[in-house]
Amino acid sequence: MIGFAIRSLLAAGMLFLTVYSFYTGYWGWGIFLIFPTALVILSFNYNENLAFTLNHMRTGNQDKAQRAINRITAPQFLPKRQRAYVIYMQALLNAQAFPSVKIEGMLREAIQLGLKRGHDKAMARMHLAGLCVQSGRRQEAVTLLAEAKKMDDSGMLKDQIKMMQSQMQNAPSKNQMRMAQMMGGRKKTPKMR
Repeated sequence: MIGFAIRSLLAAGMLFLTVYSFYTGYWGWGIFLIFPTALVILSFNYNENLAFTLNHMRTGNQDKAQRAINRITAPQFLPKRQRAYVIYMQALLNAQAFPSVKIEGMLREAIQLGLKRGHDKAMARMHLAGLCVQSGRRQEAVTLLAEAKKMDDSGMLKDQIKMMQSQMQNAPSKNQMRMAQMMGGRKKTPKMR
């Protein structure tokens, strides 16, 4: 929020200086100041922490990416697409720290807001499918994986989707999980002599 206030004051000051330069007849300075003023005004449309996060993800530095994305505390003030990517990146990078219910809600919200790229949509659905398998919702996981397979236009997630499908066949169903919880886990039967 402080960054937004500083950016607003800087944009207002530069805009005033640009107009004043044209008004007083300093056309050269006025034309020169149009470009920095435009850059400051355009910075309202794109969050720098999101840019840093995407850059750190490209270079493979997960810790710096997580710190950069967690600096965004109020994504509701961002444009819709950026808000979707901020929530999506927060869910992926904080998967170990947040409970799975919160991660699932964040991924569903990011999908609803509208991710732009096909492989991002596929990745979000693949992670949701993994969370559904963990909670025993196999049918929902199958449909999410089928959607992810359709949306993976570049074929980047083809191997991971196949691996998840093979793991789902070995995963216990919701009823088996419930029975195991009721029975207190699997008990060994004594050997007959």
